[in-house]
Amino acid sequence: MPCTARSVVPARSLVRTALGAWGLGHLTDTGALIVTELVSNSVRHTRTCSIRVTVSRPGETFVRIAVADNSKTIPMLRTTTGDDDETGRGLAIIDTLTWRWGTDLLPEGKRVWGDLRSEVGE
Repeated sequence: MPCTARSVVPARSLVRTALGAWGLGHLTDTGALIVTELVSNSVRHTRTCSIRVTVSRPGETFVRIAVADNSKTIPMLRTTTGDDDETGRGLAIIDTLTWRWGTDLLPEGKRVWGDLRSEVGE
């Protein structure tokens, strides 16, 4: 996808479609918010032309939502933001909503991901 704010809409659609196909519709709102923050961080903090959004199910009880870009800069969770700050809360939101999250360095950049837990039968 292009690394622009317009990619948020198709990224959300991808997440909703994948979660629905896996019978995990109860995670769609959270998943959509996570991918929104991940895409927005790439748009805001990198100079890359494109991003790759993936939704995978590496285990029966969790789903991974990830965004890869060509930047090698590791995102850092901010511990404080001011009441008037308009940005800087994306990773804090991801940290709150996910079971775990992280960054993988890739030969061509990095992938930032968040895992959502889903118990079988939910």
